Amino acid sequence: MKVSSVDRMRAMDRSATERYGISEMLLMENAGMAACTVLDREVGIPGGTFLVFCGGGNNGGDGFVAARKIHSLGGRARVFLLADQDKYRGSAKENLDIISRLPIEVARLNSTGSLGHDLAHCDAVVDAMLGTGLDREVSGLYAEVIEAVNECPQPVLSLDIPSGVNGDTGKAMGRAIAADYTVTFGLPKTGNLLMPGYGLCGKLYVTHISFPPELYASDEIMVEINDPPALPLRNPAGYKNTFGQALFVAGASGYFGAPYFSAMSFLKAGGGYSRLACPEGIMPFIGAKGSEIVFLPQKSTRSGSISYENKESLLELSEKMDIVVIGPGLSLNEETAQLVRELVSAIEKPVVVDADGITAISKDPGILKKRKAPTVLTPHLGEMSRLTRIPAERIESDKVSILTKTADELDAIIVMKGANSLIGYPDGRVFINVSGNSGMATAGSGDVLTGTIAAMLGLGLGIDQAVSKGVFIHGVSGDLAAADIGEDGMTARDILDFLPRAVRMDREGLLEDLYRGLEVV
Repeated sequence: MKVSSVDRMRAMDRSATERYGISEMLLMENAGMAACTVLDREVGIPGGTFLVFCGGGNNGGDGFVAARKIHSLGGRARVFLLADQDKYRGSAKENLDIISRLPIEVARLNSTGSLGHDLAHCDAVVDAMLGTGLDREVSGLYAEVIEAVNECPQPVLSLDIPSGVNGDTGKAMGRAIAADYTVTFGLPKTGNLLMPGYGLCGKLYVTHISFPPELYASDEIMVEINDPPALPLRNPAGYKNTFGQALFVAGASGYFGAPYFSAMSFLKAGGGYSRLACPEGIMPFIGAKGSEIVFLPQKSTRSGSISYENKESLLELSEKMDIVVIGPGLSLNEETAQLVRELVSAIEKPVVVDADGITAISKDPGILKKRKAPTVLTPHLGEMSRLTRIPAERIESDKVSILTKTADELDAIIVMKGANSLIGYPDGRVFINVSGNSGMATAGSGDVLTGTIAAMLGLGLGIDQAVSKGVFIHGVSGDLAAADIGEDGMTARDILDFLPRAVRMDREGLLEDLYRGLEVV
């Protein structure tokens, strides 16, 4: 499903009205109707009492429609206005005038003093206070109401986005509603899918509010929820080379886990032949854990990292590979960093650069533009900051735009790791991944990701699809681990161990119910 920015959604609203003649009143009607469909499905409306908190804009207008629908379906709606009645304009004012003629209680809320009793004696809360255009910290009465609603035990349905969440960044602007359900209008906004907004939405629904498909499915919308294609059928007559050959250039003295997890995850996710080029001094330690890996001992620097002397042999070997992974646990030794830069420049096969490899590349990222084969970078926020020379705080506030620009400038596929990882492509596409959980924020998790991506290529996907599939499967494996042992204390080994099950479930279509995406109402 496509994902919209706040500005693009405003443009879609204008286009619906001006080009197709779909009035704002009708759009608001459809939004409120969809909200009540969700409310009735999840809570049940007939005979219930519902508090509807309405702000001063069109989000409040959606709330007025919802209140009218609640009344129509046999529920009792009590509407609390957080703005003076004479402040409402357009369709919001029209809908306020309508409910004012109905036996619906409408009251101007000036303080939260008596709200505790009301919240304790309702069946659910409808949050229609602040929409997706919020760009400043929430304060005053709005902040107080949000805090009171969050403290009540009743289920909360937010309209479009939980009040207090920025529609573009997902950031909580001081105070934000923690909803049980959210129905978003037109398309999900990026703030609905990025953390912490995604977590605050609860169960997320979408309604197209009668937009024609040429608006909500337009090729001009380049951001989507990550929904990778099915894996090709596994060749029953295949042998190890059939399912991909990968070379991992990884490891240094004191860094035994990263090279192991990256090379082993390739095998665990279905890859055929995993070769690990690591310093000869650490090879026995890794070999004791991963005897299925083929080891290529490398000459070492004085500090125990891979020496520049290995360059020609590594280049020669890379010619026989389907994909090369460079970076996990390499250390920041400058001789090794120079080796990384020259290998990445010269290797003519797809390359995945991770961790210390990204730090090495960040000193001269222009070399990536000269590569003829695809490049995949898998930075976390700090590495993305080093790569782009943009402060992490600024990246956090404009993730999609910065990712899009960087992928284009470096002609690379970039996986910006984190809660709901983003995948950016040089052609401007961005996928938001929704598998995974906070337990995966652990040392070695990113190393498992590199091998998983490489395995998807080995199983027959093209590089673009292999990246999106690898990110998804990696998250699924983490979710399976969390379901089995919990998020606390999860390690990279747990993610690694669940990779075969994740791939099997994906092949058998068992993930469709778990990751069905947003339900359309």
